[in-house]
Amino acid sequence: EEPVFLRKKITLLRAFSLLIGSMVGSGIFISPKGVLKNSGNVGFSLVVWFACGLLSMFGALSYAELGTRITKSGGHYIYILETLGPLPSFLFLWAEFFAIRPANSAVVSLAFGRYLLEPFFAPCAAPVPAVKLVSLLGYYTVLTLNSWSVSWSARVQTALSVVKLLALALIIVPGMMLLAQGHTENFQDAFDRQSLVLDKLPLAFYAGMFAYSGWFQTCFVREELIRPERNIPLAVIVSVITVIVGYMLTNVSYYTVLGTQDVLASPAVAVSFVQRAFKSLISVVPVLVALSCFGTMNGGIFTFSRTLFVASREGQWPPLFSMIHIRRHTPLPAVMLMFPLVTAMVCIGDIYHLLNFFSFSRWLFIGLATLGLIVHRYRHPELQSPFKVPLFIPVSFTIICLFTVGMSFYSDPVNISIGCTMVLSGFPVYYLVVRRQMSDRCRSLFYYLTHKLQLLLEVVQQEIKTY
Repeated sequence: EEPVFLRKKITLLRAFSLLIGSMVGSGIFISPKGVLKNSGNVGFSLVVWFACGLLSMFGALSYAELGTRITKSGGHYIYILETLGPLPSFLFLWAEFFAIRPANSAVVSLAFGRYLLEPFFAPCAAPVPAVKLVSLLGYYTVLTLNSWSVSWSARVQTALSVVKLLALALIIVPGMMLLAQGHTENFQDAFDRQSLVLDKLPLAFYAGMFAYSGWFQTCFVREELIRPERNIPLAVIVSVITVIVGYMLTNVSYYTVLGTQDVLASPAVAVSFVQRAFKSLISVVPVLVALSCFGTMNGGIFTFSRTLFVASREGQWPPLFSMIHIRRHTPLPAVMLMFPLVTAMVCIGDIYHLLNFFSFSRWLFIGLATLGLIVHRYRHPELQSPFKVPLFIPVSFTIICLFTVGMSFYSDPVNISIGCTMVLSGFPVYYLVVRRQMSDRCRSLFYYLTHKLQLLLEVVQQEIKTY
């Protein structure tokens, strides 16, 4: 009875909530250990945190310009497709679907399960099977929510963004109070050179950038944003500055209360912090952290489903995934596609190995996307973008991303080689499946299966062009 398409339901507040909700998640509660371990000391780890924030701002500003130049949704995928061509965009899609996104979702899901169960088993660690079971239940809940309603997903994200900021405040305030009382002993010899581990520095940046990741999320839903030319840059700048300040204060609070060895030994840094500094909140903060991770899962599913939706519309993914539910107006097939891989990674994965595994591919393609901005400017000098950043910002961001990716082969050759192999495995798939025409028999079978699934899921192609 009405046209089927993705509605513009994301206001400036919802865009801000999407960014905050995606950035402030499991990262700030699990990455301090990874940053400290791979940087060597307290002082240099704080430098890494600030540098990651500055680098994220450079990347976010570059993506804000891309989001005003290219009017389609899809984030990294569509920017690489429009600027560098179909092969690199498909390689990104291949790596994103089979490695980056399921590993990222598994990391956040495992953090959700661990923090939610931690108060019930303290001072002992929560049993691993129980953590994985609760992690999967949380992920499936978010999956159902995104399949049901775009508006409800956005409302939940807005509410959880407030919870995330509250969780940070409950860590920052007691830490700052202790620091004001003169508890600075954990900052003595903060830049001890003997503990530096420069060969592991790319892994420290991966851990820090994982905590900041999410600054690109509005670009994935560009077609559903109200006034994107104004709201993308505004939401990006305000949210990234907010997160940088919050993360720096949170890390200072961690180190004020916990020593270096305490942070390295803790499986859940925020819980160890509360046990030491604010015992009356011992059962509250882990739940807030778990809800924070829940919001990150919600934001991740919300945005990645749009990547699959756009890739299908562009002809590089099966057409079923560019279809929309006739009543819910959600990209139901694209939302549901990820759950088998995420389930497998949660069942077999470990947080820190998964972190290094997917970070290589993610930052390689983000660097290529900002390289694409430079190429797009060169090819289309006549195009007047409503938002434009100085050229040194995308150039600096691209060089740092690609240099860090190259250095990571030396830091963690095994996991990085697995990630590289995953990317390269997309070459034969592209040439054998995407570029090559199917035979008439295969095409008939393919469309028959698509039609049956379409009837089962009650989905149809988008009827109105939204870009």
